[in-house]
Amino acid sequence: MTVGTERAAPRTTRGRAVPDGVWISVLALLTAVAPLATDMYLPVLPTVAAELGASASAAQLTLTAFLVGLAVGQLVIGPLSDGWGRRRLVLAGTVLLCVACLASAVAPSVAVLVVARFLQGFGGAAGLVLSRAMISDRTTGARTAQLFSLMMAINGIAPVVAPVIGSSLGGVVGWRGVFVVLAGLALLMLVSALLAVHETLPAPARTSGGVRRTFSDVGALLRRRRYVGYVLAFATSFSMMFAYISGSPFVLQQTLGLSTTQYALAFGTNAAGLVLGNITSSRLAVRVAPRRQLVTAVRGLVVLCAALLVVVLLGAARWPVLVLLFATLTTLGFVMGNSAALATGEVRDRAGTGSALLGATQFGLGALVSPLVGSSATAMAVTMLTAATLSAVSLAALTRGVTATR
Repeated sequence: MTVGTERAAPRTTRGRAVPDGVWISVLALLTAVAPLATDMYLPVLPTVAAELGASASAAQLTLTAFLVGLAVGQLVIGPLSDGWGRRRLVLAGTVLLCVACLASAVAPSVAVLVVARFLQGFGGAAGLVLSRAMISDRTTGARTAQLFSLMMAINGIAPVVAPVIGSSLGGVVGWRGVFVVLAGLALLMLVSALLAVHETLPAPARTSGGVRRTFSDVGALLRRRRYVGYVLAFATSFSMMFAYISGSPFVLQQTLGLSTTQYALAFGTNAAGLVLGNITSSRLAVRVAPRRQLVTAVRGLVVLCAALLVVVLLGAARWPVLVLLFATLTTLGFVMGNSAALATGEVRDRAGTGSALLGATQFGLGALVSPLVGSSATAMAVTMLTAATLSAVSLAALTRGVTATR
């Protein structure tokens, strides 16, 4: 079995050595912008609509604008970094994120807030897309999968605490205060990046050619069968998690009869399972090949989601559903880091563009899946099983011929 290695000198910033734990923690913080800026904001969305005199749909457009900015930003910043380098784009994007958060805090109308939220997403995309590219720049094989899984385990805490923080802050400082807090977090990201993130793509390894080269690179990557297979495995698994997130408030409370407190406990327990899966996968990476972990976990997801659908169709008994959801989310922790690592490993010569396509596909499918679930336990289970099956099919059809030692 091939164990990944570091591919460059130890990480340093202006001559100071940066420990691995600090470096990966800062990268995880940079990727936390998506769950923090969405989940902290959701509890105050009705207040935004009321204070700005906007309709509910107009207020929801501010969330859509952020997600669009996040997707577009990744598609622009990722390919640019292959020619310009990673570090300065991370810093520039984080500065834009901080300024846009402050602009949101003082927005006089919903139209201004929509624009500010788009810029938040665009700026925050830099940390999201380039953290993956920087790991790919510096590591190979199992080490890449180990760091991806560890970063996602750290990052997995954000969706759990963000709604609680947002709800608590909204009642004390109002929705504008929530954006001030987000600006403070963006400033923390900026300072951390300045101190701990160095340039990982040396000048000789950079590409050139502008927009035309970017489109050429995207086309070239889409012709790489194994890369596309791993991207689809990652994105469909992520969309399965989106189906759970969007459907769980209705299914667990309305169908299973959980109280608000019980739902929060169940949601937190499942999130802990996801983190546990990522941590376990990270520790196994030096002994069990990332591809073997990925294939086994995806097969497990198909079985678990099929069992969940059967239980739901038989009447959705509370404890079997809760146990199956916990097992599913825990198993998902073995998929995300390994599939992302294997995908970027196929495109090391264009890591920025490869990371951008990975992220754009991830959030694009997630956004499409969420409205399909509604409040139905059956719809949630069917969507999760469909996503798990597509993940398995993508691996089998597009990554065939790859040995499990990778």
